[in-house]
Amino acid sequence: MISLTVTAVVFGVVFLAELPDKTALAGLVLGTRYRASYVFAGVAAAFALHVALAVAAGSVLTLLPQQIVQALTGVLFLGGAAVLLLKKGEDEEEVRKPENQSFWKVSGAGFMLILVAEFGDLTQIMTANLAARYDDPLSVGLGAVLALWAVAGIGIVGGKALMRKVPLRLITQIAALVMLALGVWSLWEAVTR
Repeated sequence: MISLTVTAVVFGVVFLAELPDKTALAGLVLGTRYRASYVFAGVAAAFALHVALAVAAGSVLTLLPQQIVQALTGVLFLGGAAVLLLKKGEDEEEVRKPENQSFWKVSGAGFMLILVAEFGDLTQIMTANLAARYDDPLSVGLGAVLALWAVAGIGIVGGKALMRKVPLRLITQIAALVMLALGVWSLWEAVTR
C-alpha cells in the first residue's frame, strides 16, 4: 500500500532539490530545440531508472540496525544541505543535436543526457536516503519519480518563465533548509533511541 504522506514528503524534498539542478536547464535546452513530448519520454525513462536504482540501494540500507540507518541518513542529509548551499550557479550545457527529429533520436538524446548527468547526483542519493528512512520503497519511489518528472516537465515546457519569477538561489536555499531539518531530525532520532 502506498502512503500518501511519505509520497508527498519525498515529492517536496526531491522537487525542491532538483529544481535548481542542471537537469532543469538541460530539459529547457532540449525542449526549445525538439518536440517536447519526445524529450519528456526519454528524460522520464532515465529518471525512472535512476529512482529504481536509488530505492533499491535505500532498501538494502534498511537491513542495518535502525539507529545506524538514522545516523547515516542524518549525516547524508546534512551533507546534501551543505552541497546545495555551497553550490555555485551552473552554466547551461551544450547538447548535441540529433540528426533528425525522430522519436527515437530525440528521446534517446534526452535519455542519455539524463542517464549520464544524474548518475550519483544529489537527488539520487537523497532518494536512497529517503527509502532507507521510511522503509517504504513504493511510496518513496513514486514521490521521487513524480518530482523528477515534474521538474523535467517544467524545464522542458516553461523553465524560462519560472526562473524569471522565482530566484534560483531562493529555491536552492529552501531545499537546503528542508534537507537540514531532515538531517537534524534523523540524527535526533538516532541519538534518542
